[in-house]
Amino acid sequence: MEKLRLGLVGCGKMMAAHVKGIKYVDNVDIVAVCDILPDNAKETAEELGRDVGLTPKVFTNYRDMVNEIDAIMIALPHDLHYECGMFFAQNNKHILMEKPLCNTEEECINLIEECEKRNLKLMCAYPWRYNPAMLKFKEIIDSGEYGQIIQFSAWTEQLTGANWTFDDPLNRHWGMTNRLGGGQLFSHGCHYIDLFLWFLGEPVTGAHVGTNNGTPWMLREGTSAVVMKFENGTVGYHGATWGARGTRLAYDFQVQTEKGMLEFENNSGEIRLYNGSGEHIPHGGNESQKYTVLWTRDFDNGKHTQHEIKHFAECVLGDKTPFTDGRSALQGLRVIWELYDAEKNGRMANLRGLGLKAIQ
Repeated sequence: MEKLRLGLVGCGKMMAAHVKGIKYVDNVDIVAVCDILPDNAKETAEELGRDVGLTPKVFTNYRDMVNEIDAIMIALPHDLHYECGMFFAQNNKHILMEKPLCNTEEECINLIEECEKRNLKLMCAYPWRYNPAMLKFKEIIDSGEYGQIIQFSAWTEQLTGANWTFDDPLNRHWGMTNRLGGGQLFSHGCHYIDLFLWFLGEPVTGAHVGTNNGTPWMLREGTSAVVMKFENGTVGYHGATWGARGTRLAYDFQVQTEKGMLEFENNSGEIRLYNGSGEHIPHGGNESQKYTVLWTRDFDNGKHTQHEIKHFAECVLGDKTPFTDGRSALQGLRVIWELYDAEKNGRMANLRGLGLKAIQ
């Protein structure tokens, strides 16, 4: 089997999630790892050796690894995505970029155009798009068996950043500064804006409100609420916080349809239909809360990044366009930037015309 020689840049917590999945990918060899902190790079290389039997070379400067690889996975602080991505693009390497693609529209467009000019694959790492549970959820909804979609709600509840250091202004965690590129919506909500575009189509209008109550470590909002309307009349809602000291839903996706509510509850791994005909009734519930389990996940509820890595490799090796390519990623970020601007100026966001044709 032909394999992609992949390098890793940025061996912190985000890359650790990818490394857990790499052991399940059969079309990739990790041949080089890099981090400015030597111990991080060495630990990643050692983990790959233990779990996969790989012996990647270790670097502290990503420029030194360019001749070892065919493609690069980048998991650096957001403000470094563009500089690092452009270096590898200009050296004819395919790029799997952690979200968000870049911190500004100009940077995104420059990187996209550089990759397109060189016929390189540029993919943004949105693992939900490739998660088997989410693929099954969309398959059930798209079948039409349960009627037209009315509303899609995505809920996420996390405690993120509470241990970031901010006592010393000169040594603040980068996530507490402008290097993040925005707040919770930009850094994490981009996953769910991407899901809305995938499930619901072209957006028309929307609004965002945010606060950093309960998340004083955040420069911008740590809690978000987004509502969007789409051309087909459906409504998307995303409620999220990085300040959750407790949670029941954690990650939960609910789609109201003409024949009931479909839910993917990530904690249980179940896709459920609530329409009063099921056998399961939550304690203290009523008939409308009965549900039927349509599908159950047979794997743990981690990020499962192996699926996006495998897809990226397949696209490079088979010369295919990634599902979450640069243009797709840019549309989602344009939606977020417009939502931010509308919130700042006290108006509804105009979400029309933010698609991919704008940079053709």
